[in-house]
Amino acid sequence: MTQNIYISGAEPGSGKSLTVLAFMEILSGFGERIGFFRPVIRSDRQPDQLTRLITERYGLEQPAEAMAGCTAEVARELLSADRYSELLKIILAKYRQLDAQCDRIVCAGTDYSGGYAALEPGFNTDVANNLGCLFVPVVNGRKRDNTAIQDAASGFLKSLQSDNCDILATVINNVAPDQLDALRAGLARKLSGDAPVYVVPYDAALASPTLLDIVEQLDARVIHGAPETLKRVVRSYKVAAMQIPDFLDHLTEGSLVITPGDRADIILASFMSYPSTAYPQIAGLLLSGDQPPAGQLEALLNGLEQPPFAVLSVPSDTFNTAMDASRVSASLAADDEHKIATALGLVETGIDQQSLRQLLDTRRSNRVTPLMFEYELIQRAKAQVQHIVLPEGSEERILRAAEILSLRGVVRLTLLGNIEAIRQKILALGLRLDDVDIIDPEQSDLRVQYAESYHCLREHKGILPEMAFDTLSDVSYFGTMMVYHGHADGMVSGSVHTTQHTIRPAFEIIRTRPDTAIVSSVFLMCLEDHVLVYGDCAVNPDPNAQQLADIAISSAETAGMFGIEPRVAMLSYSTGVSGKGEAVEKVREAARLAQAMRPDLKVEGPIQYDAAVDARVAGTKLPDSEVAGNATVFIFPDLNTGNNTYKAVQRSSGAVAIGPVLQGLNKPVNDLSRGCTVTDIVNTVAITAIQAQAVKEST
Repeated sequence: MTQNIYISGAEPGSGKSLTVLAFMEILSGFGERIGFFRPVIRSDRQPDQLTRLITERYGLEQPAEAMAGCTAEVARELLSADRYSELLKIILAKYRQLDAQCDRIVCAGTDYSGGYAALEPGFNTDVANNLGCLFVPVVNGRKRDNTAIQDAASGFLKSLQSDNCDILATVINNVAPDQLDALRAGLARKLSGDAPVYVVPYDAALASPTLLDIVEQLDARVIHGAPETLKRVVRSYKVAAMQIPDFLDHLTEGSLVITPGDRADIILASFMSYPSTAYPQIAGLLLSGDQPPAGQLEALLNGLEQPPFAVLSVPSDTFNTAMDASRVSASLAADDEHKIATALGLVETGIDQQSLRQLLDTRRSNRVTPLMFEYELIQRAKAQVQHIVLPEGSEERILRAAEILSLRGVVRLTLLGNIEAIRQKILALGLRLDDVDIIDPEQSDLRVQYAESYHCLREHKGILPEMAFDTLSDVSYFGTMMVYHGHADGMVSGSVHTTQHTIRPAFEIIRTRPDTAIVSSVFLMCLEDHVLVYGDCAVNPDPNAQQLADIAISSAETAGMFGIEPRVAMLSYSTGVSGKGEAVEKVREAARLAQAMRPDLKVEGPIQYDAAVDARVAGTKLPDSEVAGNATVFIFPDLNTGNNTYKAVQRSSGAVAIGPVLQGLNKPVNDLSRGCTVTDIVNTVAITAIQAQAVKEST
């Protein structure tokens, strides 16, 4: 995965766009494929201004829709329906599509205004964390003394740290030149840490909007004026309600004159003032009330060969027009070379580009959020579609999960059960499951073949042909036999059946791999920013040392299958050589056996949980261990400890527990909790598909 950057302002008018431009400029010198992404844009009916600037200036090849997660309208609809997680998934999916085409991506967060207001606060940090980006907060220093700036920066950084953001650097924009030195000194004392703080000076030319900004942000109509007149900078606003003599006395250089559209006298006076050296040159006219000038005046203006400034029109009244105009923020246009050069010049004085380049080369975010992990599961399953059988075909949660899996093309599915009853349930729920096969084990032509196979496999246990035929009416046995014969690649069950009902047929029919002594299970524990593997928490009540070693090796292999570097902690109530007793000795022997069987694995045991996860504790108890403080795979000494621990962590930390994932079988069969959600089923099916892929790759 590439290491990408998420830039977000702490407040409106922070100068985020300027920082985005600066980072794009720096990264463009790396000789890599650079991408740009916005999680939410105002509308898909008109181009996003910042996206257009970046695309045109840096020659990006991706279409605008590929650089946006969704529109503000879609975001608001999902938020109002309490579907925040789905919003994040949509953004993540679009981002990953772009990520596959780029070496680095610069993401620009949302604004604290307009259609984005409902998303704040916290939205940008959630998005950055789930995209796995390094965060660059931008703080506005305009019209603040140094103490206020430091407090604003410190407060924003604390909120980001509480959200566990990986901060690359902080940028403070729009600082008065006479405050720079003292501010940098104060920041060095107050915000000391690994992430540098860059201070960029203020320039009035960059802070002032252009007429084009007025047009785009107020959705104004251009009545008169060539395109180049829209580049004029608006330095002030003048509401014209006076008579002509007084009006002229109030004109200032670069002012935008706001007046009702029926004030022909103000319009004419404005045009007459322009060529006159006695009065300042205005930036343009903004007519309120959606009232076009009188026909005669229109004809007069149309007769001008080259209007000296633009005339704009909006439907709002004069008061609201003035208020709206005053809130328009300055932006950068790709063809405004003067403004861009000014902006980059300012940034280069405030940002140490050499140190920033080094940071970009060395800093990496290892964050894996539950959303990221679930997304990767789906994508990996889709990469090589497998056939999964779901024996509990009439269960509502199974059917809803099947629809999601089918519509997203994750797997090919077969449901088991009474065909007519399942179809009626699908119809009643209003689901689309046209591509899903349905088989009734009692009526299937495969039942005879499967019964013969089962009789052969279990004849030594006294199973007669008639008994085998009766057994194959059971959906769990029928589904397991589909996997055994290669008619399906894996099976998932347990939403209404017990664990015993799900896994017993697998033990009898599919059996364990030749290199595995015991079937065991793990839970994939998705914590806030990383994923751990817990085993065995569901199958074996009290494994002996050899079985515990086998569980450790299987769990490490499962971790590697899902992109988790295995560092195995064999857990006990004692760490290292300090403890004595039968339970500790079992774990010590299991660790020794695991290391002997797989010397390539990093295994530590016996070790207490705190020493396995906390680097400070590890430094005291096992300072030379490669696992202590950094463990990713946790092997519990017995089922009682493992099951209680995973549930305690799940409930107290809000972790997403995916599993149990069975390991050690020749082909994948996985069990669901009877309290599982639709999302749990989707994830378990995806995991089963990935296991099936691994089985095929190994044969």
